[in-house]
Amino acid sequence: MSEHWIVPARLFDGKDLQEGVALRVQHGIVTDVLPAADLPEKGTSLTIAGLVTPGFVDLQVNGGGGVLFNQDPNAAGIAHIAAAHYRLGTVALMPTVITDAPSVIEAAVQAALDAKAMPHFAGLHLEGPHIDPRKRGTHAAAFIRPLDDTTVQALQRLRQAGITVMITLAPEAATADQITKLAAMGVIVSLGHSNCTAAQAGQSFAAGARCVTHLFNAMSQMEGRAPGLAGAAIGSDAFVGMICDGVHVSDDMLALALRARPLADRSFLVSDAMPTVGGPDHFRLYGQDITLQNGRLINAEGNLAGAHSTMAAGLARLVTHVRQPLQTALRMGITVPANLIERPDLAQINGRAIADLMILDADLQLSGSLQSAIDKHAA
Repeated sequence: MSEHWIVPARLFDGKDLQEGVALRVQHGIVTDVLPAADLPEKGTSLTIAGLVTPGFVDLQVNGGGGVLFNQDPNAAGIAHIAAAHYRLGTVALMPTVITDAPSVIEAAVQAALDAKAMPHFAGLHLEGPHIDPRKRGTHAAAFIRPLDDTTVQALQRLRQAGITVMITLAPEAATADQITKLAAMGVIVSLGHSNCTAAQAGQSFAAGARCVTHLFNAMSQMEGRAPGLAGAAIGSDAFVGMICDGVHVSDDMLALALRARPLADRSFLVSDAMPTVGGPDHFRLYGQDITLQNGRLINAEGNLAGAHSTMAAGLARLVTHVRQPLQTALRMGITVPANLIERPDLAQINGRAIADLMILDADLQLSGSLQSAIDKHAA
């Protein structure tokens, strides 16, 4: 049957949690949301015990399903990573290439151009190579360099093609004029992997940077007389990405940061996922073995090398450990990142394909897509 009425226990519509509503589905698309009390007497209806929500939007994905984007910087690599994360509830993502040789960066840019029309592809995230070596984390020191015309021109190619692009850079590695130029092109400039002072961060925000990458990780920390990038980020009106896996940041520190932020809807969840998500328990990066040990991905130097986590797991932890209201957590995993990349449609219900709507159970575990629920009911 081409028309269905879906009655979920709860619905997240991109803004609010609702109860007592019904979704009209025609040919796989939601065409109406109305009170369940107004449900037509005639027609097929399906009751969903869980929470129906738009799928997650993840702006920092290094890999998935056994594939690392740095190792497979091509459209096929993007498709494989996107498919792995779709099975875990993420319907839009930014494949992320970290600091690497110029040829790898160039290939990643071309991959994004080739993947422009691909389902679930939301743009490209360049994390480096223009960072501070003192805060490089697992990034290879040999490839770190100041921002140069080569990268600027590559970003310009992406923007001219209409592709959303984010670049994580350190204020120490770029001038204010360069940041302003990137911002004017529509590039999302995110500060990260930096040992900058709060004053330097403020200058970068004033120049056009409007985001911060994985708060507290690979950045100057807060001290009594030196707020660092972490303090500057928390006190700013910039968008701030957060990894919520219980490994990268203490749950209490995330809770503290969220309470201290001056504006609502400026903090968002990222997975920082690596190939082990939906894949084997190890992979290679820069010729080194990265292994999963007690939920932590560790390189040969003992540094964290990305995360073994999903957006769904991060959402659940935001609620259960960071003590955020469910509506706030959902906005952090869907609405805020969608707004940052100027894709509000990714947080909407009306007009949405049911394949991109997910079901979470009472424990906030992913049950699957609304499409799969309807298919199972029809079988």
